[in-house]
Amino acid sequence: MDEDKRKKQLLELFATITNKTKIVEPMKKIHGSLRDRDAIEREIALIMREILDKGYFKTKLTPRQLARLVMAFHDNKNDTEIARSLGDEKLSKTVARARVRMKLFRDLDFKMPFDREKLEELIESGKTMKDVSEELGISPSTLREYRHVLEEVDDPILDPYLQRISDVMEDRDLSEQMTKGLAQDGLTEAIDITEAELIDVT
Repeated sequence: MDEDKRKKQLLELFATITNKTKIVEPMKKIHGSLRDRDAIEREIALIMREILDKGYFKTKLTPRQLARLVMAFHDNKNDTEIARSLGDEKLSKTVARARVRMKLFRDLDFKMPFDREKLEELIESGKTMKDVSEELGISPSTLREYRHVLEEVDDPILDPYLQRISDVMEDRDLSEQMTKGLAQDGLTEAIDITEAELIDVT
């Protein structure tokens, strides 16, 4: 395939992925990320604000902090690291509860020192949380954490919003892969051409 034609096709794909009618940003911002990380964070924050405004989610974290939580989770940060990135390591438990509410589960969330079905049966039996915690040999606070996980697994209320967030994150991943692919093909020079160009993708 003619090199100029190949570059043109890649640039068209590049423009489509950015979801913009213009590519005018300095390439120091575009290289390494087709969609600016801050823009993706803002998009997730807007979705989180919808959830909070509807009263589906109670937390002291702001929409922007929740967006950072989502992105940090996808970057494989643990709850303490995420809390630290939000400015206060003491927020780790708040982060954990918010993470579970958004169904961002870790394997550790389901590693209970007893049979999961037994916990579900005890909760459904009508016994008080104090009685259940004593029977299982765990503290009431730990019981609440496990119960929270089980409740969120089956709660569908946030699913439409979480799917939108998942789509945003998939777009980010695709953008990063595309950027790496362009760099590996030695086509960054071709991308630089677009720095002050207008590319109509509509």
